[in-house]
Amino acid sequence: MAAERGARRLLSTSSFWLYCLLLLGRRTPGAAAARSGSAPQSPGASIRTFTPFYFLVEPVDTLSVRGSSVILNCSAYSEPSPKIEWKKDGTFLNLASDDRRQLLPDGSLFISNVVHSKHNKPDEGYYQCVATVESLGTIVSRTAKLTVAGLPRFTSQPEPSSVYAGNSAILNCEVNADLVPFVRWEQNRHPLLLDDRVIKLPSGMLVISNATEGDGGLYRCIVESGGPPKYSDEVELKVLPDTEVTSDLVFLKQPSPLVRVIGQDVVLPCVASGLPTPTIKWMKNEEALDTESSERLVLLAGGSLEISDVTEDDAGTYFCIADNGNETIEAQAELTVQAQPEFLKQPTNIYAHESMDIVFECEVTGKPTPTVKWVKNGDMVIPSDYFKIVKEHNLQVLGLVKSDEGFYQCIAENDVGNAQAGAQLIILEHDVAIPTLPPTSLTSATTDHLAPATTGPLPSAPRDVVASLVSTRFIKLTWRTPASDPHGDNLTYSVFYTKEGVARERVENTSRPGEMQVTIQNLMPATVYVFRVMAQNKHGSGESSAPLRVETQPEVQLPGPAPNIRAYATSPTSITVTWETPVSGNGEIQNYKLYYMEKGTDKEQDVDVSSHSFTINGLKKYTEYSFRVVAYNKHGPGVSTQDVAVRTLSDVPSAAPQNLSLEVRNSKSIMIHWQPPAPATQNGQITGYKIRYRKASRKSDVTETLVSGTQLSQLIEGLDRGTEYNFRVAALTINGTGPATDWLSAETFESDLDETRVPEVPSSLHVRPLVTSIVVSWTPPENQNIVVRGYAIGYGIGSPHAQTIKVDYKQRYYTIENLDPSSHYVITLKAFNNVGEGIPLYESAVTRPHTVPDPTPMMPPVGVQASILSHDTIRITWADNSLPKHQKITDSRYYTVRWKTNIPANTKYKNANATTLSYLVTGLKPNTLYEFSVMVTKGRRSSTWSMTAHGTTFELVPTSPPKDVTVVSKEGKPKTIIVNWQPPSEANGKITGYIIYYSTDVNAEIHDWVIEPVVGNRLTHQIQELTLDTPYYFKIQARNSKGMGPMSEAVQFRTPKASGSGGKGSRLPDLGSDYKPPMSGSNSPHGSPTSPLDSNMLLVIIVSVGVITIVVVVIIAVFCTRRTTSHQKKKRAACKSVNGSHKYKGNSKDVKPPDLWIHHERLELKPIDKSPDPNPIMTDTPIPRNSQDITPVDNSMDSNIHQRRNSYRGHESEDSMSTLAGRRGMRPKMMMPFDSQPPQQSVRNTPSTDTMPASSSQTCCTDHQDPEGATSSSYLASSQEEDSGQSLPTAHVRPSHPLKSFAVPAVPPPGPPTYDPALPSTPLLSQQALNHHIHSVKTASIGTLGRSRPPMPVVVPSAPEVQETTRMLEDSESSYEPDELTKEMAHLEGLMKDLNAITTA
Repeated sequence: MAAERGARRLLSTSSFWLYCLLLLGRRTPGAAAARSGSAPQSPGASIRTFTPFYFLVEPVDTLSVRGSSVILNCSAYSEPSPKIEWKKDGTFLNLASDDRRQLLPDGSLFISNVVHSKHNKPDEGYYQCVATVESLGTIVSRTAKLTVAGLPRFTSQPEPSSVYAGNSAILNCEVNADLVPFVRWEQNRHPLLLDDRVIKLPSGMLVISNATEGDGGLYRCIVESGGPPKYSDEVELKVLPDTEVTSDLVFLKQPSPLVRVIGQDVVLPCVASGLPTPTIKWMKNEEALDTESSERLVLLAGGSLEISDVTEDDAGTYFCIADNGNETIEAQAELTVQAQPEFLKQPTNIYAHESMDIVFECEVTGKPTPTVKWVKNGDMVIPSDYFKIVKEHNLQVLGLVKSDEGFYQCIAENDVGNAQAGAQLIILEHDVAIPTLPPTSLTSATTDHLAPATTGPLPSAPRDVVASLVSTRFIKLTWRTPASDPHGDNLTYSVFYTKEGVARERVENTSRPGEMQVTIQNLMPATVYVFRVMAQNKHGSGESSAPLRVETQPEVQLPGPAPNIRAYATSPTSITVTWETPVSGNGEIQNYKLYYMEKGTDKEQDVDVSSHSFTINGLKKYTEYSFRVVAYNKHGPGVSTQDVAVRTLSDVPSAAPQNLSLEVRNSKSIMIHWQPPAPATQNGQITGYKIRYRKASRKSDVTETLVSGTQLSQLIEGLDRGTEYNFRVAALTINGTGPATDWLSAETFESDLDETRVPEVPSSLHVRPLVTSIVVSWTPPENQNIVVRGYAIGYGIGSPHAQTIKVDYKQRYYTIENLDPSSHYVITLKAFNNVGEGIPLYESAVTRPHTVPDPTPMMPPVGVQASILSHDTIRITWADNSLPKHQKITDSRYYTVRWKTNIPANTKYKNANATTLSYLVTGLKPNTLYEFSVMVTKGRRSSTWSMTAHGTTFELVPTSPPKDVTVVSKEGKPKTIIVNWQPPSEANGKITGYIIYYSTDVNAEIHDWVIEPVVGNRLTHQIQELTLDTPYYFKIQARNSKGMGPMSEAVQFRTPKASGSGGKGSRLPDLGSDYKPPMSGSNSPHGSPTSPLDSNMLLVIIVSVGVITIVVVVIIAVFCTRRTTSHQKKKRAACKSVNGSHKYKGNSKDVKPPDLWIHHERLELKPIDKSPDPNPIMTDTPIPRNSQDITPVDNSMDSNIHQRRNSYRGHESEDSMSTLAGRRGMRPKMMMPFDSQPPQQSVRNTPSTDTMPASSSQTCCTDHQDPEGATSSSYLASSQEEDSGQSLPTAHVRPSHPLKSFAVPAVPPPGPPTYDPALPSTPLLSQQALNHHIHSVKTASIGTLGRSRPPMPVVVPSAPEVQETTRMLEDSESSYEPDELTKEMAHLEGLMKDLNAITTA
């Protein structure tokens, strides 16, 4: 196989041929045939060569006449000889059965006896020669137009005329354009001989210049087009003798716009007549043409200009200027030069393999720009998925197949003509290398390394071909190396792919050896493609992988572009756009969006349209706009159409010409000058100007003069001497006349003054200086016979040449403005005319000094207000009394705003200027008080600073975490830790609480961490019941009214190991098998340690407390029932004064409740020992004022620790174990903080109703079953409602020190005391009782288990002395002996007596 491929390489050296023959001699024919699947071929047959196939002669455009014969030449070269056929208007001619048309031996088409009539024109049309070679291909020639001249028709005929001897004359004879070559002239029925003096223009017109007597006679023109000649009217031309009388200069024939093709000749006609005889000169683009020395420019008889062999540089505007000494006239015409299509780059022959992508390049030029189409073997190439037009003119063929072979032709065509160029495509077998590789023919996707193959093993099929990425328009393929070459570093790969069911296969090659992935681009959505991969090594291509079938993803079906979009102007201000429904609508079209934009701008506007047309109104006149349409369906906008451009219709100008000026030439003429209207107001092409003038003394008899659109001045002659005239000018378009300028007047001279010299010096000059100006006055020169057109005033400090001002000749004074005070100016005055300036007259003056009074200060702004807009923005507004009532600023005053933070140490202001009565101050700090003031400045005057306004920016969530987080173990309690921290450095508001997150896994999700809410701005917190000898991680998050801030970094802390001793921090002894761990924990940082108690002693204490409680309840009930109705008011007053928390609006703040602190000291069991190691943070803080500052201590009654955690959720609480395992499942919740209430509460027998206030612990001491007690309770509720008008703290704010209630405490048992009576709380949920409760205690709660309540107003009573509460906090770890309990019982009896005295008083 390798030997056979080596033999097929086409090389030129004889040694290689010999080597190939030797290899062929060694090879066994049968084996080679078995490998290749075909018989061996000779080297010469391995590569086909390109066959020369082209046209020698192509048909050209031809003009014929009826009845004549025509030959359309065509000849093609090829070996073998091609077969020639002809097409007319795209259809093949059947020449075998045509008796008038026959094919000549060289391939030309002969048409005899051309047929042409009004309704039968079988021979006129476009012809094309088609050459075909069997098994090779087909080529077509350029198209040629055969035009048959019609019947002669005169559009204009000669008319009788006369001409002065020596002047020029013209005789018209205009026929249809195709018959012009057949026109000739006769004079007196004899053929007229043409020469340099008598010529025939291309239009058929006869021009006679320098007429003589012999030119007189009868003239007619004849058209001979094959049939009988047709004669025009016969007219007489008279030649008049020359006379000295002058006649007006007029054009007999003016040039008209012409279009010619490069290489043609052109004649620009221009004939003028007048006496004296005029001369003709030509200019192009305002440059004079030298017709005498130029070989291509010839001045014909009468003055017409002939240009031979026109080039593109000859295009432009030509001016014909006729001058006879008395007057000059001119006419102009535009010459447009077109060019036939010409190839800058022709297609080249290409060798390729199947599945390759190729590009035929074709680059053309021409004027107008040619269109390009492609033909393959004579048939038009229709663009498709595999045949595409790229880069405007190039043809790209994708995925070559064998049938793509043949000849491809690029045909370029414009209005002037057409041209063709072709190339051949040969597709080689895959095992035949491409001998030449044109770099511009193969695309980058199929550029193979086509080196000659050598003998050796070929790779097997690549393994595991998969589509690793499938999108809507691309697929990424990956594979593994072939089994024959596991490393595959030197292998390259080719990926062949095609649409399922399509035979045309394309190929994509890897970019470098060893690469095992390819991304196939430009696929169609929701289409099935079949892929296979082949590996190549230095020996050739190996086996192909199994086909892989992959379907691309579907794409959102958006509409395609709307076809046939057209736009046309309907008026000077409106354009109508139409279009059709998109071919690929992909569902129902919901609406269209029409985009339009004025040319030269980048602001595109759009309008929604539901139909297929829309008229846009309100456009600018005579302005070009571009339009495009986008269709919408339910998926969104589709593909936009191409832009179409159209210009609105023209209209009359909307503005007058500009800069109208008058110049008096003499006593009978005035020159008028003007400029065109502004471009935006011309509304079309200016075709001329209308000049109207009249005498100023007479309002009628207006005279009108029209001039061309390019003329911007006009000399008005024939005026009266010493008369004032009014002039105005209006611009014209094809639509009419626009507005005229205002009347401008000028007066002709009384006599024709002398303007051959400059004026004399003015007769006088006077100056009058002021502070910043000088008034100059003068008188004209004494010699009034010299024209004075104006005066030039020069002035400057020390020199008159710094500034110059020119004024009208009628003016006699002028004020020079904007001068400097107290400055010496030199002034000169000169009269001038068209010859120049006269002798100057000098004068000097010193301007007066400028006395500036000291500026009085302005009034400062008033009513400065600061409006807070956000956490960093405050708007400052003010009023200015120095402004009018409407406060509108019309002068150049400005305001200066300054601000700073309201901190005494901060004296640095920031400033900003404003020109309105408000200013937006940004970049402020959150939750910061600022002061603002404003001052006003006008010129050099300023006001003092206004009164200050203050404003505090809104709060923002904390932007930094709490800092200095530390964790320490509590002494004596190894399971309790204390977390300390410092507030965030960027709190951005008042800190309302913190959340402590802790977990044993620092990498756990945050919702798996246990949370400990801390209410208020406390900086320490205790966490209890942790697992010993366990590492914990802590994070803290601060909170203000705006939300939560960021978390601090995790801090690690390991709890101590178990010590086994029953010290201060040890747990209570085991209470038996019925004891269950507590289900809730307290987050109070003030946990009270519980000392170990003997079980029997504890039982005795509990029984004693229960008995005493019952006795107290009975005593209170007896006293309350004995009270009479007459004592109700006193009882209420007593209750009110004892509570000490309600203040009536009419009461004085100095009224104090009865001092019962001595009883409360007894109640608090004062004889206790202070803790030996008080916590400084706990003891040094002032009396707390809400529930965020006081949390009850741990209570250890009945050997059970009842704990309750605070939380941030509204009015809910969750009981949970205080161990980490019990809390692991909790997620951070925001709950309202409530402290726990121990089981052994003070006896508060109050109605437990939902309508009771939250602070039910402060109710009067009555049994809820007593009617009078109910009355007392309602009285208390009403008093609380009345007080709520001043302050309504909600349920999360609990009484700071409710010791002034009449709640009677139970006798405390010996052991760890509680200060529940001193610090009662309002529990959210009922406490869980132990299984062996000795007695039940009634508590007044605001809710029941499992039910949530809205926040209820509570009463916040006044707090006791700071030292008192501090002492209570310090006594949290004291214990009592039995003797001390006896003393406390005595105190309790004294309390009962005091209570009885108060209630009976």
